[in-house]
Amino acid sequence: MEPISGMISGARPLPSAAGAAQPPAVRRPGAEGPDRPPKPVTDEYVPGEPPEPSGRYWPVRDENGRPGIYFDDPERPEDAPGAGPERDGGPEGPARKAAGGPEETCTGDTGRVDREIERLRRRREQLEQQLAAEPDGARTRELKRQLAQVERELSQKDNDAYRRRHTVFS
Repeated sequence: MEPISGMISGARPLPSAAGAAQPPAVRRPGAEGPDRPPKPVTDEYVPGEPPEPSGRYWPVRDENGRPGIYFDDPERPEDAPGAGPERDGGPEGPARKAAGGPEETCTGDTGRVDREIERLRRRREQLEQQLAAEPDGARTRELKRQLAQVERELSQKDNDAYRRRHTVFS
């Protein structure tokens, strides 16, 4: 940097005409110059044939026009029986193809839960009868405590959610 005192006191020499640079040329918008970068190159979509599926599954339509899934098993040769889209059985899949077999039935049993609830109801009735017949104050408090405990247990177990959770399936 040059001190300010040097700038004020003396005049600077003008550049010589031989060493002087040309004034910059006027540029027009959109015109590329040597110091302006070119437009960026962008990708262009070129339509073509869809490629062969690279995965092992792809959607297909069966003879009725219903959607299905084709499974291309690399271990099974193409000429093997059951090869091709029809072997999957359409949208239901291969598990539905064997529907000709016997059906499985499942039975739910809530008998144990029902017996437990019935036992609690009988216990509640017994405690209420004993409470009504009891003249002693100390024994009355004990019966009331037992009755409240049975009522709480019955309110927890005497509902559909408890029955569903404790159903035995066979």
